[in-house]
Amino acid sequence: MSLNRIVPDWPAPQNVRAFITTREGGVSQPPFASLNLGDHVGDEPQAVARNRALVRQLTPAEPLWLKQVHGTHVVDLATAQPGAEADGSVAHAPGQVCVVMTADCLPALFCDRSGTVVAAAHAGWRGLLDGVLEAAVAGMNVPGSEILAYLGPAIGPEKFEVGDEVRAAFVAHDPAAAKGFVAGRPGKWLADIYLLARQRLAKIGVQAVYGGTDCTVSDAQRFYSYRRDGQTGRMAALVWLE
Repeated sequence: MSLNRIVPDWPAPQNVRAFITTREGGVSQPPFASLNLGDHVGDEPQAVARNRALVRQLTPAEPLWLKQVHGTHVVDLATAQPGAEADGSVAHAPGQVCVVMTADCLPALFCDRSGTVVAAAHAGWRGLLDGVLEAAVAGMNVPGSEILAYLGPAIGPEKFEVGDEVRAAFVAHDPAAAKGFVAGRPGKWLADIYLLARQRLAKIGVQAVYGGTDCTVSDAQRFYSYRRDGQTGRMAALVWLE
């Protein structure tokens, strides 16, 4: 069974490997059809295990699956344990596989231009606001100018409706964030998580940012979407050093 996956289009070094799964190519039944990788969403455990085994065939080691909590904690794979509560991971050694799961939230993958370190982060609006991308970059321990970032499939700017309080929180942190919100119905705004992420990364010197074009809500064929479907599966974004 071949997985339908997205390979990031970014100028990463030769020894950096990355891909993002779609919902296609697995064994889960509706509403999780078919490549659900989340073991916390109500899917059959055997199906999730088989799906993760399919992904494992494409990686040099078992990815370090996290218990994501919409926070900013980022673990180093040199010492982290499977199931660690975190929303990002960093790897400085070959063969350690960083992974985050999403179904509308933003998956961000990172590497440095020299191919010595990689990282992955899971950013919903709360994690993005609180600084999970900055935490992932900090864990890489290289200058922002040396880092490449890839923004994977997330809820698009025409579908991400948020309340006044979300916009106010971002603008309080950085007035320029106002550009990431378009007025919608009364008390509501359409947020551009891709633009907001690019702003946050630019502030810490990460200018080489790629991806950020897909909308999980709009493409039901390829992507899981929690906002669209409620009960649904999870996709994975993975990166490692060879």
